[in-house]
Amino acid sequence: MRVLLALVCVTTLTAWIHTADARELSITTIKDEPYAMSKGSQLEGYCIDLISELSKMLGFKYKVHLVKDNRYGAMDSSGNWNGMIGEIIRGDADLAVAPLTVTSVRERFVDMTTPFIQTGLGFIMRKNADSEDNSFSLLSPFSTEMWIGVLSAFLLTGLCVFLVGRISPMEWAEPETDEHSFTLLHSFWYITGALTLQGAGPHPKALSGRVVSAIWWIFAVLLLACYFANFNSMLHSKSKHISITTFEDLANQDVIDYGTVENGSTMLFFKNSNNPVYRRIHQHMERKRSYVATMQEGVRLAQEGNFAFIGEAVSLDLAVARYCKLTRSQEVISMRSYSIAAPLGSPLMKNLSIAILQLSESGELTHLREKWWASICIGSDEAHASEALKPHDLQGLFLLLGLGLGIGLLLALLELLSRARNRAKDGKKSCCAVLTSELNQRFSSGGEGVEQEISDKNKA
Repeated sequence: MRVLLALVCVTTLTAWIHTADARELSITTIKDEPYAMSKGSQLEGYCIDLISELSKMLGFKYKVHLVKDNRYGAMDSSGNWNGMIGEIIRGDADLAVAPLTVTSVRERFVDMTTPFIQTGLGFIMRKNADSEDNSFSLLSPFSTEMWIGVLSAFLLTGLCVFLVGRISPMEWAEPETDEHSFTLLHSFWYITGALTLQGAGPHPKALSGRVVSAIWWIFAVLLLACYFANFNSMLHSKSKHISITTFEDLANQDVIDYGTVENGSTMLFFKNSNNPVYRRIHQHMERKRSYVATMQEGVRLAQEGNFAFIGEAVSLDLAVARYCKLTRSQEVISMRSYSIAAPLGSPLMKNLSIAILQLSESGELTHLREKWWASICIGSDEAHASEALKPHDLQGLFLLLGLGLGIGLLLALLELLSRARNRAKDGKKSCCAVLTSELNQRFSSGGEGVEQEISDKNKA
């Protein structure tokens, strides 16, 4: 009896090989990253590589086409199947190689091989900020670009105060005899005191200096208000963050919303489940209408924060590999698997199942998984981009400061020009000559020497 069965198997295998050699196998698949993706006029992905490996092992030729209605396969009310399962039943394709979930309904109408991927249901959410490095949490309210902008504004304002103190005759009336109050060091010390809301004298006496000081005070107050408001908001959000690792944790909290793809197999699982935790999750999603239209939308909401997206773990792993600020739950429920589908009674099934097992035992399936689920961490350097303030958020404040500094310098030049005109009239000299002489006295190294000499005499 055993010899007879062996002969039947060999005969069937030989007949299938001759049939496969005689014609190409028509294989249907569906565009779904990373299983099948377009690359020019060709397709690439996990399933495309899987088909290639199977063809090498079993020696068949094939031609891959995309399913016409872009569906996996579901039965309508009249009992007709659509998608890839429908093509298999109607004979439009010999095999369906795609992330097809093995279900009892599908098994009644098509044959399915040994699974090539095992998965289940999990959820992804944004990583807990508390788990990240908090050594520089005081800097977190502002982005790096914002801190560079603040430092630049500080340096420019200090330099502007120094120049106004030098140019304005109201601040430094007689460069040859008077001491200069606003040195470069004192100018920076003065604006530092204003930044800390303390103040440091002496204060400017000229209109130009007071304009610069007033603009810097306004800038400092508004900047500090934005800093502390954002810092308080970040601390408040961290204190509200709940450690969620299981579906029970998800069901027992109301801080973070959660949802799944509407009318998908995941939604149907929670809807039909008798588990009280899963029933509560379904009731929450129904009450909040927190369903999403596509997985891409769910991943986007999870990245924005305060949302957990529930889906198949293997697809969620891909999202985590692409976006490093996301994390997947360790708990996986409702185990399911992906298999290759063929018509009922197909002679291909036995050999395909054996070949898939051999690929699994040799580590080839693991290699394909690592290849197409490789982490590229898009946006990992922007984990706090949506929280930290950037320069464009306070663009008006920086423009106000720049305008004030420009007006202050212009007023200082006008004050010096007015004095040069008056002296030119009294001395019957050229206004330009007097203005040039004034500028030379105020910025030449000789002026510094005179100032130092006067200071030494006063000390003596």
